[in-house]
Amino acid sequence: MKKLSTLLLLTLVFIVSCKEGKKKDYLPESIGAYNTLTVVVDNELWKGEVGDNIRRHFAAPALGLSWDEAQFSITQIPHQVFSGSVRNTRAVLYVMEDTLDIAHMKSDMYAKPQLIGVIKGRSKEEIIENLDEKAPEFKEEFKALELQEAQRRFVKSLSKEKALQERLGITLNVPSIYKVGREEDNFVWIDRQIQKGNMNIIAYSVPWNTFKNDSTFVQDIVNMRDSIGQLYIPGEDIPGKDNHMITEKAFSPYVFPAEIAGRKAAEVRGRWEMSEYPMAGPFLTYIINDEPNNRKLVLEGFTFAPATQKRDFMFELEAILKTVRFNDKEN
Repeated sequence: MKKLSTLLLLTLVFIVSCKEGKKKDYLPESIGAYNTLTVVVDNELWKGEVGDNIRRHFAAPALGLSWDEAQFSITQIPHQVFSGSVRNTRAVLYVMEDTLDIAHMKSDMYAKPQLIGVIKGRSKEEIIENLDEKAPEFKEEFKALELQEAQRRFVKSLSKEKALQERLGITLNVPSIYKVGREEDNFVWIDRQIQKGNMNIIAYSVPWNTFKNDSTFVQDIVNMRDSIGQLYIPGEDIPGKDNHMITEKAFSPYVFPAEIAGRKAAEVRGRWEMSEYPMAGPFLTYIINDEPNNRKLVLEGFTFAPATQKRDFMFELEAILKTVRFNDKEN
């Protein structure tokens, strides 16, 4: 009898799982621009402390840009409007005053890929408490979803250039619109033209023991970037001047621990400028421990786009850099 009950339970679980799987197979493709968050919340809550708290968490300035740009572009709608194609938005924050006190993330409810962060509370105070607790986690999950979606789209049209593989023993999923502009034995520069400037990826390696002291790590990163800029990234030709890319002197870069391609790394966000000319913009650098090849691999994305918002440009570069794969063959 016990075996029969177990068999019936397993059969029921299998049937439910199949139904859920079939449901997801028929879901429409999610919609929405990168880094856009649809916030479903009543107008009254949005205009008060709850709305202020949502904006404080999700519209906080992104790090390292030329001027303040929100981490997510927020579109607020009341609950009664959350229907039809609007429900297919890729990233959703659903906030509601209710009889329940819950906070969790749901995936692929109305479309795929899709994440819906649900925040409910029996009072405004409980909603705010749940937001404070869950917002950091939700932001990470929304960001990961956006990066995965961008990388999925890259695959549709990838560059066939072999410079990174031949010079540095790595591959990146680089969209075909990017072109190799310069390559040396240990340096590759890839870029694409945009309406008011350009987006750039550079890759090179430095010796394994380049960074010896934690107390000087940030300054050592600045010195490394500045020396590479002097060697490979010249600016406007100015008579009597050595004009090249450097790390902006007035702005100390942010440095965080990271993991790229399964290897320990440092993530660096900051601003670059030209040493002798008024040009500047944001950069994102990954310094990756490539122990099998006894080196540090450096990948960097930087943008030049004067008088233009740059958050989504830097987001695209981040999505590309995070596709790095190391070849088995050592350099």
